[in-house]
Amino acid sequence: MFTGLVEEVGVVEKLERLEDAVRLTVRGPLVTSDARPGDSIAVDGVCLTVVDAADGSFTADVMRETLNRSRLGSYEVGSNVNLERALAAGARMGGHIVQGHVDGVGELVSRESTEHWDVLRFSLPPELALYVVEKGSVALNGTSLTVSAVGEDFLEVSLIPTTLAETTFGELAVGEPVNLEVDVVAKYVEKMVGGYH
Repeated sequence: MFTGLVEEVGVVEKLERLEDAVRLTVRGPLVTSDARPGDSIAVDGVCLTVVDAADGSFTADVMRETLNRSRLGSYEVGSNVNLERALAAGARMGGHIVQGHVDGVGELVSRESTEHWDVLRFSLPPELALYVVEKGSVALNGTSLTVSAVGEDFLEVSLIPTTLAETTFGELAVGEPVNLEVDVVAKYVEKMVGGYH
């Protein structure tokens, strides 16, 4: 489990494209400072298992299912990614419950910059719209964010300078994809009440 509070921006160092998978190596000195094989690290919100960690980098295998549901298949060497280690027991829960199980991919549709914040609008896949509400939580590229506006096919977030500086959102361009994970609580509620229709 993760909180959606990005610890550092890492860089993709190596991509080994296999027949139905990718072996990904990412540079992230902070998140690898105590990493061991078997640990979980979220890469742009996707929970990956460390298979090797050394010299400030870690390697993880990405299977076809993950490539189909996320933007990990579009990475190139040099791509910047948001990184977060799994939540440690007893740590503060500053964001929201983020599983690292991406539900789909959205795209940055527009960006409005002001002196003190940026408003980013993302496309929202129709099958996920039910789970996104204004003032609710959403994880975009692994970052816990509050939804400031939502429509049938879009959601907006308002980002402060700290978020823009300490994540990949400061450099995100219109048209670029993002990994999207809706609030897991909303999915459970929908399943529980689904039988009462």
